[in-house]
Amino acid sequence: MLNPTLLLVLHGTRSPRGTAIAHSLALRVAEVTHRPTRLAFADVTHPNVTEVAAQTPGPLVVVPAFLASGYHVRTDIPDQLLQAGRTDAVITPALGDHPALPATALRRLTQAGYQRGDALILACAGTSDPHAQAELDQAAQRLSQRTGGPVHLAYAATSTPTVADRVAELRAAGHRRVSVATWLLAPGLFHDRLKESGADVVAAPLCPDRAVAHAVADRYLRAAVPQPAHP
Repeated sequence: MLNPTLLLVLHGTRSPRGTAIAHSLALRVAEVTHRPTRLAFADVTHPNVTEVAAQTPGPLVVVPAFLASGYHVRTDIPDQLLQAGRTDAVITPALGDHPALPATALRRLTQAGYQRGDALILACAGTSDPHAQAELDQAAQRLSQRTGGPVHLAYAATSTPTVADRVAELRAAGHRRVSVATWLLAPGLFHDRLKESGADVVAAPLCPDRAVAHAVADRYLRAAVPQPAHP
């Protein structure tokens, strides 16, 4: 049986650096899996999912590189696959609840200068999808478990409070230092907004980090290779 092609899907960005990181992630995933790997974007830029899926023969496993299962994961990507005639494609869960992701967020935060005792914000893209919102709440809880302190959610777009508003709120409550953990995969407009929030520390996006490539590979392998049944 042919090894399924891994179709890695990211949101898409107009940032040249963000696009370069997307291509870099796809290359790293291919190095980890040793399987055919293609890259597509759900929005903003090309090639989109329909274009790549239609041109990819054989079995297809689609890994949405999103940190929550919002509109793109639950509706847009399946619709684009349908437009390509790829009703046979297997779509894995999004990446957000993979254990490698909060570990990477904390590592990025520490590298940026986070100190124990800082008021801590988890900055997300934002969503209007209740299911995705619940996943973001869980991401904040997992980061809180790792840091041993409260983690406050804030958003770069779509939802409120904004990161800047949350920073101001925490300073008004008496916190001398405020740090922002970044729940974004790549640089671009959203991350630029975090850097303008007034926080003392703003972590870099999760990519490039080899752990993210391993998380994508894990999603793919669990879908492509039958898992043994537990007694």
